[in-house]
Amino acid sequence: MEARTGAVRDGARSALWAQLIRLAPGEGRPLQVQIRRAIVSAISEGRLVAGTRLPSSRDLAAALGVARNTVVLAYQHLVDEAILVSRERGGHFVAVSSRRPGPAPVSRHAAGAPDWTARLKQRPSLARNIVKPADWQGLPYPFVYGQPDLSLFPVNDWRECVRAALGALEIRDWTRDLIDGDDPVLIGEIRKRVLPLRGVWAGEDEVMVTMGAQQALFLIAVLLMERGTVVGMEDPGYPDARNIFASREAMLRLLPLDGDGVMVGGGLAGCDYVYVTPSHQCPTTVTMPMARREALMAAAGDHDVVVIEDDYEIEIPAGRTPLPALKSLDRSGRVLYVGSLSKTLAPGLRLGYVVAPAPLIHELRALRRLMLRHPPANNQRAAALFIALGHHEAHLKRLARAMAERAVAVEAALARHLPWTRRRGDPGASSAWIEAPGRDARDLAGRALAAGVVIEPGDVFFAGADPPAAFFRLGFSSIPVAKIDAGLAALAGAARSASGRPRAG
Repeated sequence: MEARTGAVRDGARSALWAQLIRLAPGEGRPLQVQIRRAIVSAISEGRLVAGTRLPSSRDLAAALGVARNTVVLAYQHLVDEAILVSRERGGHFVAVSSRRPGPAPVSRHAAGAPDWTARLKQRPSLARNIVKPADWQGLPYPFVYGQPDLSLFPVNDWRECVRAALGALEIRDWTRDLIDGDDPVLIGEIRKRVLPLRGVWAGEDEVMVTMGAQQALFLIAVLLMERGTVVGMEDPGYPDARNIFASREAMLRLLPLDGDGVMVGGGLAGCDYVYVTPSHQCPTTVTMPMARREALMAAAGDHDVVVIEDDYEIEIPAGRTPLPALKSLDRSGRVLYVGSLSKTLAPGLRLGYVVAPAPLIHELRALRRLMLRHPPANNQRAAALFIALGHHEAHLKRLARAMAERAVAVEAALARHLPWTRRRGDPGASSAWIEAPGRDARDLAGRALAAGVVIEPGDVFFAGADPPAAFFRLGFSSIPVAKIDAGLAALAGAARSASGRPRAG
């Protein structure tokens, strides 16, 4: 009877530990890592307190259905990190204290609580931004811009470079605090292998790495803009750049577009800066031709305007050489060039760079130091190796072929299913700019989402109070070519259900 009671007790105890440490064999992380994370999480959440005895490695392995050595390795790591303590013939015990209870949460209406709304000097959350559904990856037809198709991501090449960055000699370089510096290897590779693709040549002291192109724009704005600074902006244009400049209380002068990009005329007179996206205008995808580029540079010189060139999505048209960047035409140091490695690799990598005259880079480094000192040096070194080994250039060529194939599929599907739309998608772009006359794109996006189709309403790209309603952006970097036709057929169905709901504008 006692033996049976003990067996029942042991079984119940095993079930409890299996509940506490839930494993997901298919998630990609080693099982011993999952066990370690679960134990650390249970300690931090107060479910395992100091002094708690853990099951033997044999018992826990049986409860979780894993090899005993897997548990032994997990326990040993936690002992090495002083999270567990091992006692001879006693087993393993929790060595660290669980999370201490903090103060009781303060009610937002409690007497004496600060009025945070009144204290705010800015309300960034009120700005109009591009919004994507949080679960877009789980939807069947994600026509989402700027997100990767994981089937195109060079997993093995990137893994090779990350592993190489963990070599003893490499670790010696990137574990130290770079203060306001960057990995010199990455700076060198950007100068030698990335910028020349755009016709740009820069010295070591003219390049700085940023946490994506977005941070580069923010640093430039903080350093150069204040109330009354006049900034020319493409309209429609990139909302985040518009919001960044507006946060500095700059005066935004909206510059119209035509089929060659931003129009060069009297609008530049009186501007201190002009922000442009010449490789693929955001969001229309227009590639600015050489004549317009030369005219813009000439006008900038005539009116003493500094050009902020956002090369967020460099041209990667298959089979032809991309046009040189505006920075390559710069003979007087008036172009600030912003680029990104995140768009071609992965947005989550958050690596960009800015090319500017050395005195400005010096100040940008000092400003960046106040924010975060420098982007993680291990990521910088891995990216440097990725470029140095030729993986980046090979990946660009793969992307060029894939985007060209998808662009053809999108055009054919639009002609088949939505022939009444007007669209623009320049070679090498990873999106198309669509006008759906008589439709409200926000209403259409909502109906399309119900059918599993994600599109991006275009009104957010316009700066005016009453933006046109009929435009939307159709990204195709994240959707396989095999799904494009079915996805646009579903979008056409959503458009038919919205046909009676046009909106003015």
